Amino acid sequence: MEPRLTGINRREALIYLGYRGGALEGVEEELERCEELVLKTARPRAVWRRFALLPDGSLEGADFRPEGEDVQALLAESREAVLLAATLGAEIEALVRRTQVRDMGRAMLLDACASAAIENVCDNLCADLAAELAPLHLTDRFSPGYGDLPLSCQADFFRLLDIPRRIGVSLSPGGLMLPQKSVTALLGLADRPQPRRSGDCAVCGRFEDCSLRKEGIRCGRN
Repeated sequence: MEPRLTGINRREALIYLGYRGGALEGVEEELERCEELVLKTARPRAVWRRFALLPDGSLEGADFRPEGEDVQALLAESREAVLLAATLGAEIEALVRRTQVRDMGRAMLLDACASAAIENVCDNLCADLAAELAPLHLTDRFSPGYGDLPLSCQADFFRLLDIPRRIGVSLSPGGLMLPQKSVTALLGLADRPQPRRSGDCAVCGRFEDCSLRKEGIRCGRN
C-alpha cells in the first residue's frame, strides 16, 4: 500500500501558524506557493502492521501493552490493533532548514503546510486501510503523547515496525522523530462501526493547554 499525499488543508495550515481570522493580504499567494512546493518536495513513506489483541490488552507476539485508560477505551470493542508510521521524508526537513537561512517567514509557512500535509497522508492511509481490512472497522487513530498514552512507547512502535529501516525515520533519546514531519499511531479493528472521537474537544490530548479552545475556536481536527 503506497502512501498518498493528495492535498493540503489550508485551514489546518493557518491554524498551525496561529491564525485567528482576519485579512490574509500578502500571505495567501505566498501560502499557495508554499503549498505547491511542499506537494512537489514531499516523498511520503509509510509502514503498518496488524496484531491480535490479547484479553489483557497487549498485542500478541509483540511484548507491548498500550498504556492508559484512553487507549484501552478506544480498543474496548476491538479484536485487533494496527500500528502505523508515516513520514513526509527528509526532503521536506531539508527544504525548511534551507529556507530558514534566508527567509524565516517563508520557512514558517512551509513548516505549517508540511504539518497539514502529514495529516493528509495519515488520513489517506487510514482510509486505504479501512477499505483493505473491511468488513472489520477501524477506530480513530491515537498517537503516543496524546491523552494518557505515554510518549515513551514510541520506542515500542519503532521496534515493532522497524521504522528506521522501513521508512528512514529515527528516534531521538527524548522521543523526537526525525524527520519531524512524521507520525506514529495506533488504531483498533472491531466487528462493528466505532464511534468517532472527532467533534468533542474533551477527548483531545491537548484539551487542557489548547490556546484555540480557550479563545472559543475549534481546530477542526476534533
